[in-house]
Order: sequence, then C-alpha cells, then structure tokens
Amino acid sequence: MTTADLAAYRAIDQAPTQVDYRGLDVYGMAPSSSGGTTVGESLNILDTFNLSGMSTAGALHHYLEASALAFADRGKYVGDPAFVDVPTAALTDPVFGKERACLIDPLHAATKPVAPGDVSAYDGVCPVAAVAAADEKDTENISTTNLTVADKWGNVVEYTLTIEQTGGSGMVVPGRGFLLNNELTDFSTVYVPTDPNRIEPGKRPRSSMSPTIILQEGKPFLALGSPGGSTIITTVLQTILNRVDLGMNVSEAIAAPRASQRNTATVTAEPGFITAYGSQLAPYGHTLVPAGDAFTSAAEIGAATAIEFRPDGSMVAAAEPVRRGGGSAMVVKPSP
Repeated sequence: MTTADLAAYRAIDQAPTQVDYRGLDVYGMAPSSSGGTTVGESLNILDTFNLSGMSTAGALHHYLEASALAFADRGKYVGDPAFVDVPTAALTDPVFGKERACLIDPLHAATKPVAPGDVSAYDGVCPVAAVAAADEKDTENISTTNLTVADKWGNVVEYTLTIEQTGGSGMVVPGRGFLLNNELTDFSTVYVPTDPNRIEPGKRPRSSMSPTIILQEGKPFLALGSPGGSTIITTVLQTILNRVDLGMNVSEAIAAPRASQRNTATVTAEPGFITAYGSQLAPYGHTLVPAGDAFTSAAEIGAATAIEFRPDGSMVAAAEPVRRGGGSAMVVKPSP
C-alpha cells in the first residue's frame, strides 16, 4: 500500500436498496455490502406468506428457508459493483422474490445448499429454474460495531463499521494512533474466476453489513443493525420478523433467541433458540447446532441495536440485554 493508493481512494455515495414489506419501506445498504440485497430479497420472499397467521415454528421455518434462498443468490451474484455486474434490481424485485418463494415447502426444509435463482429470466410463476451454485465459504468475522442514533429534529442514522476482527490487522499507524483493518479476509479465499467476490486490485470485498431504516407512510418507523459477520443479515432479518410478524415489541424482538440459516446443511442457533424451538422445528427437517466461532466461545448471534419511532413522536431505544455483556440504549439529553 502506498500513499498514492490512499490519495486515490474515494468513498462512494450510493442509493440504498429498497423493498416493500407489509406496507413498510425497508431501506438497506447497497453492494458491495450484501446486506441490503439479501435482507431485501428475504423479505420479498416472506411477504408472499401470512406469517402472523402461522404458528411460531411455522413462521420460523419460512424465515430459515427464505434466508437460505437469499444467501444462495448472495453467493452467486454479489460483489463490488465496480468489478461485477451485480443485479441489485432483480435481487430486490418482488417478482423475483415471489418466484423464489415457490421453492419453500411449508412442511419440509429443503436440502441445503439450495441453488441460486436465475436473475436473467423470472416471471414470478412456479415452477422455477435454478442456475449453477457458487463455490462460497464464509470468511467474515464477527467483530463489527453498530450504532443507531436519532435526534429531536427527526434525523436518523444507522451506522455499521468494521475493521474485521478485534484489533483489525493488529497494526497501528505510527504517530497516528489508529488501527489498520483486516478486510482482505472478507474476499473469497479460493480463486474461482467466476466468483464475484474473488480478490482483485482496487476491489472492495463483499460484506454483510446491514444498516436498515424502515419507513411507515414516509416517516421513520424502525432503524436497526448489528455486528456479527454473515449473521448480521439474519440478525436484522429475524428482528424485523419478530417485530412486524410475531407481535413482539422492539425490545423483545432484539432479546429473543436467534438462529441463522446461511444456505448450509445445519442451522446455527443460540442455546435458547434450540431449547425453545428445536423440537418444534425438527419435524420440518431443520438440524440446529449451537452457535460459536473460532475466535470466541460465545454461543451468541449478533448484537443488535434499534430505535422504534412511535406515532405520538416518542422513541424507544433498544439494545441487547445480555449478548456480549449487554448493549447500551439511552437518551443522551432528556427532554425537560
């Protein structure tokens, strides 16, 4: 890395992704983050089902299956749009989501990994054709930070930042006091010419950051995000499901036990989720395995923060009650 590399770097100001879910406008982060497209596609898939009319286990089954389908498309299509023609419009198209929803069996989990959808030809009609799967491995770490902030004037910021793992690369810039990141590890580690996330000079790696702002009739309704590597996507998605479809308030939606299906043979789940829903999801064919990673022994998924905006103008700030030692939710300057 040279000073010329740093001088040539430019932050990109991109339009967010947007999907409609149950009459709510859901805005997310555009590629090279995969958060906006994958959360958005999952919601488009789920929007075709009446989740609130199902049992909790039935709704969670659909959540897990929708997430697997969206992750298959994430691996196939999403990378740095400066290098890859990312089909963002197709991935967030409700017609494509409806077509992918055709593959969900309401009573049985599909064999994983599932194949990606065909973004070049879709009409929302069943049955659907698949395309060749991507050769993808999860390379992201969980050490990310998320902030959800709003002020009295109505400005809302959902901010996710990362240097990849605790301490980043472990190198501090001499005389400057800040750490360099370790984001190179977010690229695919095996060279495959067709992989949208393969390493190339000047390329941004694919991330799973999913800062999300949801509007209701043009006004802020919910802002949320999380750390957690590729489980960021499922954490945000499940929190939305909990709040919008399963009748939880925002604090309950964050505190509820989590599971993450990222198009793998088993479902990563917190112990509390396994205890609460393992026996109920087993008849569908879901195999739940305890969460954990190579860097920590924590059996936790995500660490979300959120603010909900009430019709009377008040706000509810929520954070983790337990995960990662508990989060922080507060009013910095209370109104008199």
